[in-house]
Amino acid sequence: MPHTFDADVVSAVLRHMNGDHTDDNLLIARAFAQPADSPITDAVMTAFDGEGGTWSITRDGALTEIRVPWPGGPIDERPAVRREVVALYDAACARLGVDPRPHA
Repeated sequence: MPHTFDADVVSAVLRHMNGDHTDDNLLIARAFAQPADSPITDAVMTAFDGEGGTWSITRDGALTEIRVPWPGGPIDERPAVRREVVALYDAACARLGVDPRPHA
C-alpha cells in the first residue's frame, strides 16, 4: 500500500503546483499521457501519494486522469515530494526536448 501523506501536506503541495506551476503540470501531462499524439490543453494536479502523482487533464474537450510514478521510486517523507516533482519535471523536459529551467 502506498504511503499516504497528511491532508495538510497534500493540500499545500497541490495549492503550490496548481497556483505556481501550471505550466509544469501541462508539461508533465504532455510528456507522460498516452496517446502522446493527442493535444492536452489543461492539466491540474489532483492528488499524490508515496508512489506517484495524479493529474486531471483536458484532451479534445474531455476530462481524463493520468497517474505518473515518481522517477526515484516510492517515497514516504515530505521533503521527497519536492525532489520527485522536480525529477518528474526534468524527465518531462527530456522526453519533450525542452530545456529545463534551473532549480533553486
